[in-house]
Amino acid sequence: MAQAMSEFDHRYNMLIQRFASEADPAFESESEQVSTWGRRWGCTDDVGRLRMVLMHRPGDEMKVVDDLPYIPELNAFGDPASGAYWRGDVRPTLAEQQAQHDALSAALREEGVEVVTMRRAAPGRHKTIYTRDSAIAVGGGVIVTRMGPRIRRGEEAPVTETLAALGAPILRTVTGTGLMEGGSFAWVRPGVAVVGISSRVNEEGARQVEEVLATQGARLIRVQIPGYRLHIDGALVMLNHDVALVNPVILPFVFMEELKRLGVTMIPLNHEDPSWAINCLAVKPGRVLMSDQVGPRTQDALDKAGISVRLVAYDKVYLGGGGIHCSTCPLIRDPA
Repeated sequence: MAQAMSEFDHRYNMLIQRFASEADPAFESESEQVSTWGRRWGCTDDVGRLRMVLMHRPGDEMKVVDDLPYIPELNAFGDPASGAYWRGDVRPTLAEQQAQHDALSAALREEGVEVVTMRRAAPGRHKTIYTRDSAIAVGGGVIVTRMGPRIRRGEEAPVTETLAALGAPILRTVTGTGLMEGGSFAWVRPGVAVVGISSRVNEEGARQVEEVLATQGARLIRVQIPGYRLHIDGALVMLNHDVALVNPVILPFVFMEELKRLGVTMIPLNHEDPSWAINCLAVKPGRVLMSDQVGPRTQDALDKAGISVRLVAYDKVYLGGGGIHCSTCPLIRDPA
């Protein structure tokens, strides 16, 4: 009996050796992605040709805004109990927001981008339109984030359902006490990303994202966003491989010096333009979709830097707190 077991073990060991586990190629390599996941997923920069973007057309979840009381001292509508709020004293109609969102979606498709939409919105989660915050695309897949404010908690489940239905690899879901929103994450260059630590992103959330990036050999820079400002995309958006549009009033000096060391040319948003005009989206290197509210001085600076700009009306959607960049979550980009 012992001899028979020994012979069995010997043959089993030979079998396992001949059909051994294989660590290479890496998960995020193109060959592994195509053979296992059907296509190469994710983004390793913010300017490579955009192939797929996740969006959400505003719908019934926006009705919660209609019943919010006005709070004069905040110049906003809001309900602390539910966490729902709307900045300013103007609430555009759903039809107005849908029209501008539809125009942005159409512009993206005309630029050759595949637009995929959320399967649903969680009830009352009226900021679901800002899909940028609920997921972060990195090499080989997507990180599902964990929202900070009460009114946004719950967006994570629908985005997970949508990504699963698309067949996109989910590399991580931010868990525990980690807070992370995609608007405060940006690729500066392949292998170098930045996260803005703010009221919406804490160190634990940054650490969990950094763990994923580390497996891909990418470095994560941390930037402290001042005051109660929310995301880094209110101060930095990459336009080309080595060109960024920035709001120098918000970005820390030490980070701007780091951008210089990385060879990034910074175009400052002109002070006469609305601060949110920086919230734009590169669809390929040097080609950008941008709010039509951007002024002539900023446009002139972009022209001189060789940046091609397509203007899109988006002021009604911005009243809800986010612009073109916020409303688009890239899922696939060509490597820069």
